[in-house]
Amino acid sequence: MTVANIKTKEGLEKAMSTQESGGGKSAAAGKVAPATGKLGVMVVGLGAVATTMIAGVEAVRRGLAKPIGSLTQMGTIRLGKRTDGTSPLIRNFVPLADLNDVVFTGWDIFEDNVYESAAHAKVLDEKTLEKLKPYLESIKPMPAVFDQHYVKRLHGTHVKKGKNKRDLADQLIADIRAFKKTVDRVVMIWCGSTEIFIEPTAVHQSVESFEKGLETDDIGIAPSQIYAYAALSEGVPFANGAPNLTVDVPAMIELSKRNAAPICGKDFKTGQTFMKTVLAPAFKARMIGVSGWFSTNILGNRDGEVLDEPQSFKTKEESKLGSLEYIFQPELYPDLYKDIYHKIRINYYPPRGDEKEAWDNIDIFGWLGYPMQIKVNFLCRDSILAAPIALDLVLFLDLAKRAPELRSKGIQEWLSFYLKSPQTAPGLYPEHDLFIQSMKLKNTLRHIMGADLITHLGLEYYD
Repeated sequence: MTVANIKTKEGLEKAMSTQESGGGKSAAAGKVAPATGKLGVMVVGLGAVATTMIAGVEAVRRGLAKPIGSLTQMGTIRLGKRTDGTSPLIRNFVPLADLNDVVFTGWDIFEDNVYESAAHAKVLDEKTLEKLKPYLESIKPMPAVFDQHYVKRLHGTHVKKGKNKRDLADQLIADIRAFKKTVDRVVMIWCGSTEIFIEPTAVHQSVESFEKGLETDDIGIAPSQIYAYAALSEGVPFANGAPNLTVDVPAMIELSKRNAAPICGKDFKTGQTFMKTVLAPAFKARMIGVSGWFSTNILGNRDGEVLDEPQSFKTKEESKLGSLEYIFQPELYPDLYKDIYHKIRINYYPPRGDEKEAWDNIDIFGWLGYPMQIKVNFLCRDSILAAPIALDLVLFLDLAKRAPELRSKGIQEWLSFYLKSPQTAPGLYPEHDLFIQSMKLKNTLRHIMGADLITHLGLEYYD
């Protein structure tokens, strides 16, 4: 079988009948609810990433472009043995929402509609935006929950007013309930700016303490947490595209499980960290040592401006620093990785706009300790890389909500593939290796659809 002729349920069942397996068929087969009706996507922050995603989805719906970078739209998944040649598109294998059924709305601290915001962001060219103008102009933001204390460099003018944070949360819940009346299912995604660094406190330890903190305007509750609370209270899955402390606290995990509202990690894995989670596993696989890894970036969009503020940069730095330590496991390989000097810099440089440039200098050493160097210069487009990640997270979280075995677990670790800071069960270290994350994601899809898992053992080919 080929990708082209696997278009029916019968074709998929036939494809799954003979497989190079590692764990038997899942009892979850057939239990995933279909993606019927409209999927409402509520976006927090209609800036560069969000408008690029929304415009891109509309361009794909009109046949003006291909959804490049989106695993849900262009990726395939192997079923069975390599000799079977069975690799359907992921969107044909699992019941994902169709792009034609996706409806967008959102909040922003500025009144600009999506067309105006996209034109200001200058990610997409004028020719592209003009073709989509009527649709993009029709999406106008609701007033946002905003407090400049948490994002020093922005001055919101289109914001909600309330007597306390509880009142603001109730206003968001009212927005969610109103939108629910127009669609069949809802997912929320944070595409807003990076908030200042916040550490968990007593207010984050339970739903009850968090709700008391809303009443008393606890300083530890940032706007992103108010959005997450509103979403999870309404049973709406929530994704976080920034490194803020948001759902990665006990109160939100509890709320997620209580209301079967899936959550995942945070901070879209786009440029420099994406490359680190590709290169670092290769070094470890070959037992090549690393003595230093220096990373610097220049970025000129709103995200760059926000990260120019030290407290917001610290939030991002914590997210970006974690991947190498978890991948290299210096406690297991002290001769290779225990003394790594890891430094990260982000510099706001307005002329570059959304076209971020990242430099990495990697000092490695090999046989008998002889030193070598690797230089990486990644000239990327930040929002072009982030937009398909945002889309995939929305579609996969909606899938998780419809899969009983997934939604009851709260944290969706299998979505770590997309995020700089994967979220795991308390006490479990996160997996940052991109290739292990990819295998976890695809095996999760096989599992919920009742297909055999793939271990890549393959000894039967040689019997």
